[in-house]
Amino acid sequence: MRPVAHIESPLTDRSAAPKQGDEGAPPSRVVFAPEFTPAAADLRPGDRLILLTWLHEADRDVQAVHPRGDRDRPSTGVFSTRSPDRPNPIGLHTVTVTAIEGAALTVTGSEAIDGTPVLDVKPVLGEVAER
Repeated sequence: MRPVAHIESPLTDRSAAPKQGDEGAPPSRVVFAPEFTPAAADLRPGDRLILLTWLHEADRDVQAVHPRGDRDRPSTGVFSTRSPDRPNPIGLHTVTVTAIEGAALTVTGSEAIDGTPVLDVKPVLGEVAER
């Protein structure tokens, strides 16, 4: 796989990032690699997108976690959680585009840390009649 973009974010410390994007994540930027800017040509402010990322600081040996890092909760297999630590650390982020400047999208709703590779971008689908 080749990343198509990367995240620029004020979040630089994984431990300081919110657990989910809707839990206080600051705006961030999705910066496309030059060869992939044509693929982003039709994106517009207001679009809702799904970012698939590679959680590059994840521990790939982890198979069970205490959900949300809460040791009072029972250990749970990572496939039942949204833990970033997992065998194949693919992140899933639903974001809203707020601005576009050149090859960069400003988005809200991503808890990804600075430098996170973006593997793919897909639109959030509306109702069947809208497709």
